[in-house]
Amino acid sequence: MDTREALGSWIDGPKAAAEKMGADFGHRGERLGLPKEGSGSLAGPGRRLGALFVDGWLCSLVAYGLLSHGDRAGANLWTTPLFYVVTVLLLATAGTTVGKRLFGLRIVRLDGRRATIPQVLLRTLLLCLVVPAAVWDRDGRGLHDKAVGTVEIRI
Repeated sequence: MDTREALGSWIDGPKAAAEKMGADFGHRGERLGLPKEGSGSLAGPGRRLGALFVDGWLCSLVAYGLLSHGDRAGANLWTTPLFYVVTVLLLATAGTTVGKRLFGLRIVRLDGRRATIPQVLLRTLLLCLVVPAAVWDRDGRGLHDKAVGTVEIRI
């Protein structure tokens, strides 16, 4: 076996190389006790990013039209705080936001119950900081979810 195969190529990554050598990582979410597919399974990155885009776009639209009265610079100032407040309120009450609902997603604790208000507050703050949400583990959970013990699942 050559070094390239053992380490994986820069395109495939080390996980693909390990799987070629016989390692079994299971499906995403298996370590958390989540099903492979369907309701209750771990949400994929495409759905998560799509929902985030919809939520951000809606908050940006509201900030531009209602809060800044058409001033683009004012809208930029209001978008992130508005996103934080709306996301916290919707996740704390319904467990989902408008974008998450459109993409069939929900935020829950690892035991399957609704996330608590402190969990939602911290998770959303870390999401607004961007970097924790951009770093994922092998299950696809961002650091913002890992820090508060939540997971984004399909409904």
